[in-house]
Amino acid sequence: MSEGTIKKFMFVNRKAPYGTIYALESLEVVLITAAFDQDVSLVFMDDGVFQLKKGQQTKGIENKNFSPTYRALDGYDIEKLYVEAEALAARGLTEDDLLVDVSVMSRAELGKLMDEMDVVLSF
Repeated sequence: MSEGTIKKFMFVNRKAPYGTIYALESLEVVLITAAFDQDVSLVFMDDGVFQLKKGQQTKGIENKNFSPTYRALDGYDIEKLYVEAEALAARGLTEDDLLVDVSVMSRAELGKLMDEMDVVLSF
């Protein structure tokens, strides 16, 4: 990648926030990518929508609650957050249940958006 080249990166989050390292690892890679001034988008699908749910309580599972980090993303110029409408509905959630502002899109719309990316990484 030559200096000054900006690539469109999309990070697809499919896993619940706790129980695996995927959600936290994704967040770290997103922040690193943004630090290199790349065009970053995040998508939350399947159980990944739970990563953005308000009111996460992690004391009982002895994990650090990293969900507040999502509210800091705009400070890193990461403002393209997308949530799959079907995943929200299947889990009984609405946009009001989420920590941050997102664009809710259908699975088909997200597929078209993915086609526009240079790099798509799934966690």
